This record gives sequence, C-alpha cells and structure tokens, in this order.
Amino acid sequence: MTALGPPVSLWQTTSASFVAAREPLPDRAEVAVVGGGLAGVATALLLARAGVDVVLLEADRIGSRTTGNTTAKVSALQGSVYGAIRRHNGDDAVRDYAAATLDARAWLLDELSGAAEGTLEERPAVSYATTDEGIDALTEEADALAVAGITAEWCTPGSIELPVEVRGALRLDGQHQIHPLGALHAMARRAQAAGAVLVEKARVRDVTTARDGVMLHLDDRELRADRVVLATGLPILDRGLFFTHLVPTRQYVGAFRVPGGAPEMPMSLSVDPVERSLRDARGSDGARLVVVGGNSFTTGRDEDTQHRLTDLVDWAGAHFPGAKMQTWWAAQDYQPEHHVPFAGLVPRTSDRVFAATGFAKWGMTGAMLAARIIAAELTTTSMPWAQTFHGRRGSVRTLAAIAGANAAVAKEMMSGWARPTPTADSAPPVERDGLVPVAPAADTGCSLRTVCTHLGGVLRWNTAEGSWDCPLHGSRFDADGRVIEGPATRDLARE
Repeated sequence: MTALGPPVSLWQTTSASFVAAREPLPDRAEVAVVGGGLAGVATALLLARAGVDVVLLEADRIGSRTTGNTTAKVSALQGSVYGAIRRHNGDDAVRDYAAATLDARAWLLDELSGAAEGTLEERPAVSYATTDEGIDALTEEADALAVAGITAEWCTPGSIELPVEVRGALRLDGQHQIHPLGALHAMARRAQAAGAVLVEKARVRDVTTARDGVMLHLDDRELRADRVVLATGLPILDRGLFFTHLVPTRQYVGAFRVPGGAPEMPMSLSVDPVERSLRDARGSDGARLVVVGGNSFTTGRDEDTQHRLTDLVDWAGAHFPGAKMQTWWAAQDYQPEHHVPFAGLVPRTSDRVFAATGFAKWGMTGAMLAARIIAAELTTTSMPWAQTFHGRRGSVRTLAAIAGANAAVAKEMMSGWARPTPTADSAPPVERDGLVPVAPAADTGCSLRTVCTHLGGVLRWNTAEGSWDCPLHGSRFDADGRVIEGPATRDLARE
C-alpha cells in the first residue's frame, strides 16, 4: 500500500477549476463564516445575495477537507438514515428531514444547472442489503420513507445489477452524483461575484463573544463581526457541547480502473453492518472509474487503519476482477446520536454564533439544508422545518446512545494515558516524559507531545494516513504536529 503514495482524492486530481480566494482580510464584517466547504460556501453565497457583508475564512484551501474527500452523492435516498431518524425522533422529524433534504437538493441542482460538463450527472440511487441485519434495516427504511412521502421502489434481488449478491434493495430514480470540487468552486466564484470576501490560509484559533459582537482570533490578526457561522465539522467553539453527542467517523475511499472501463452504475450503498458505497466517476484522462467506499471506523480508535484500506482494495479486486487502484483518500464526518443534523444558534453565545454540523456522511444535501436554514435566520426569515434542526436530544433511546458515546470517550481518555506505546509496527516510537507521551516530529529532531490540544486525549497513530488522530472527538494532526482538522485549533506542543 505504501507504493500508492499519500492519500489524495479523485476530485483533487481531476479538478480543472480553482478559486482565487486570497483576498486581504478586512477588519470587520456583518457575518463571518468559518470553513470553506459546501456548508460554509453555500451560506456565504446566500448571505451575499441577500446583501449581507460576509467574509469566509478557510484554514487551508477551499474544499480541501470534507467536501474534497466525499463520495459526492446528491440523493434523497440515504441508506438507513430515515429509519434511524424516525426511531429516535418520531414521524414529524422524518417528514421535516425529508422536506429539508428535498428543498436543499433542488436548490443545489438549480445552482449547478449551468456548471461545467461533468460537474453534475443523473443516476438512480440504490440502498441494498446482503445480510439478515441489512434486510431488517431496509424494511425499517422503507416504512420511514413512506412516512416521509418519498416513493422508493422495493426491488427483488434479480432486478438490481450490482457486483454483489443482493437480497433486497430500494431504488429511487432521478438522483444525482457530482464532482464536489467543481460544484464548490462554481458556487465560491458566485459568492465572490455577489460580494462575499473569501480568504484562504486563514485559520481561526478562537472565537470570543460579547453583547455587541464576536471577535475571531487568527494567528496574527483579528476580525470583528456581528455574528459568526461555524461550518467546521465539529464546531471549534463548543458552548453547545456538541462533542458530547457527535461521534467522529472516517471512511476510506478508492478510485479503481477496471478492464474495458467502468460502466455507468447506480449510486449504491449497502445497509449491512459493514457498509459499501459505489458510484462511477471520470478519471483525469476521461476514462470512467469505479469509486468504492467503506470500512468506516471511529476516528482515532483503530490500532492499525492500514488493514481497513487493504480490505477495501481486496474487496474491489474480488468484485471487479482486474481492478487497479488509481488513488485513495479518506473522508471524515460526524454522526449525531439523535441522527438529525444541527443548523442554528449555538446556546450560550448571546445569539451571536451559528453552527452547521452532524451531516452523517450526507453532506451534499446536509450542507445545503444547513446553509438554507442558517442564512434564512440571519436574514430575519425562517424555513418551515428549521426547528427540527435546532437540536433534538430528548428521547430515551437518544439519551442512552449519548450516554454510551460519552462512556466510550471517557474510556479512551483513561486508557490513552495508561497505554504505553502504539501497537502498530509502523507507528513512530512513543516514550513518556513523566506521564506525557512524546514522539519524534517528522521535520526536526525535536519531540511532539502526542496529546490533543482540544481536551487532552492521547493521540493514536493512523497507520494508513500517517497522522496523529484523537480518539475522543476526532481532531487530527500531521506527522509534524500541525493541526489538520478540529475541533482542535492549536498545533501539538513541542519539547
């Protein structure tokens, strides 16, 4: 696997467009948006069109994190999502989620109607099962979709053309797959044309609130705003205690060349205990590839992630004979224990801070519905289903799930400090300076304190991606200790 080189998504290797987002940072704005993925860019676009003075800040490059590493399916059929929402929140929440998803999808498709060729392609969506557990999940999902008013076709095994033995499936025609960076860059340029200021390489380290506004603290400058929108995955200002009910997950994805070229295929997702995601996409030479995703795990809690990537490659080779991997990457997302994304005001911020999070691997629609809700509320209007996305955590089932998730975090906190060294052979050597674990930095002879700068979790080496990952809330750092993604905003300490 090392011969494959570092992870880089197919979208990054085939993106022909870019965003000139290196504008000077102003001193103030009406609204500051933190995060240059789809949620942040869509929010900035909507606000700019409404005449709001908006500045978007991205720590790296526009689309360099979750949006640039997605499988990019724009679908109202979403695996087992509706069943989980109904189980935890009831029928009204399912209907609101469906209405918001359909609205978000329609808005995105309208925005991309004039985009470059290959940015948007129509495909049927399929959720399928190969196991008894999968059939149970699929049956529950069909019932929830009926409540939601989404008419998906129940398919018999022989009517679905997939390279696996399918026992049952749901199909919804007229859905779409996109090139996420092509779509994002088109929207970012429209946001700029509408007056939004986009600034890259501008990491926000902290946000402080007051009655008269917010102050965003960067490395060497500050920005004052009336309000701020945090579109950063897990919000970096966590007065809403999001880290207590959001579980960070990663999934590996590979793009494979197959003999004779890949056919156009349905966007497919299994609802089995081990999920598999399939779609087709164009490579850099225009040839059609198979994109395979799966092998999800909780960030920072796997001793050897390399085996998950190897398993993905082996599965692709077994089901697409002669498949050769062209590139691979990983996507991170956050699963809310109540299974509904959050979009709205963060508590205890004097009505100054909004957040968008918890898209649970469906960010192509989740980001859009969050942007639609937040932009409406910032312009004194409201979407009819907005209240459902302001936080639902009251059911007994949800409270039990939250308690379990936090117990797992507490266990990781204690075991991390007790764990002497990583168990994977390829991990850097870890020693103890007293109780503090330290490891050599890749760039110098100094040592890194491998302790997360968010809440002090002991980091675990990610053998596939060569990063230090936090098992508590999913912060990640490169081999030199620089923060890759949050909720941490500070690099690792050096010794």
